[in-house]
Amino acid sequence: MKKTLRTILPAVCALLLSAGATSCLKYEKKANSSTTGTTTMVCDASFQNIMQQEVDVFEYQYPDAHILTRYEPQSVALDSLMSLNTKTIVIARDLTDQEKRVLRSKKKSVKSAKIAVDAVALIVNKDNPIEMLTVGEVADILSGSSRRWNDLEPSKLGEIAVIFDDKGSSLVSYMRDSLLNGGELGPNVYAQGSVPKVFDAVKQNRNAIGVLGVSWITSDMSGADIDPDSLAVEMLSDSPVIGATLTDDIKVLKIRRNDEVTAYKPYQQNIFDGTYPLFRQIYMITTGVSGSLASGFYSFVTGETGQKIIMKTGILPARTRIQVVQLGEDE
Repeated sequence: MKKTLRTILPAVCALLLSAGATSCLKYEKKANSSTTGTTTMVCDASFQNIMQQEVDVFEYQYPDAHILTRYEPQSVALDSLMSLNTKTIVIARDLTDQEKRVLRSKKKSVKSAKIAVDAVALIVNKDNPIEMLTVGEVADILSGSSRRWNDLEPSKLGEIAVIFDDKGSSLVSYMRDSLLNGGELGPNVYAQGSVPKVFDAVKQNRNAIGVLGVSWITSDMSGADIDPDSLAVEMLSDSPVIGATLTDDIKVLKIRRNDEVTAYKPYQQNIFDGTYPLFRQIYMITTGVSGSLASGFYSFVTGETGQKIIMKTGILPARTRIQVVQLGEDE
């Protein structure tokens, strides 16, 4: 009877181990180092544009490493970590003290770090004449107090449609908690099912306003004009990184605080100095032990190369200094 390789290998390993051989153990040890083997990660879907680049560059640098990544709502990522179904997650907040205690009770050591600050961008169709909103006006739109564009300024456009990626998205939680004090969203708020569909909905609907992380609307990202290998070569070099610019496929609104005169776009400089008012933290959390692939990838993302990658996506890296430049009138 013909046996497959898959059938033969376990039998060979079992025979060698029973005879006291260690070759299979050495192979297993090699396959589970900080730069080799396989591990899983569950990432908040709104950060997919960022973390997929991290995975691509890491796997390019370490060809024997494989990061199996799922992009899900934040709640799913948290559940996966707490139930020990994955060792690594990327979400929009740190773990609470209670969550850390639960993991420690399961004999898990937790490492967490803020890896970036993400601006929450508001986008509209290029045919929409509006250029700027206050934080208060954004809150009114989300709550349904302002249902038509004419409620904000004279406009021939119709009813406002607010577009999020997913009803369980961390973007929904952030906007509800920070602008509505945890209140209910209005009946004019819709979920499209994915972040790219938000972008498409705004391009096709003059009445829509989309809510996205800023990495999704940078020209480098939307153009997808760099392949993973070329990106890796650039990120692993010593050359400086230039932050991405915003796409012109849609209109990115300026936002100002209610008590301020000047409105700002979500450029990296405005995230850095705090003048852009809508921003949130991104955390990477792992229970991977020292020397494991999960721990190695965590060190990569929080290290110099991982932070360079974040800089290129258009958001603010947590640990890499950025060069501040004068933007001129288009703030």
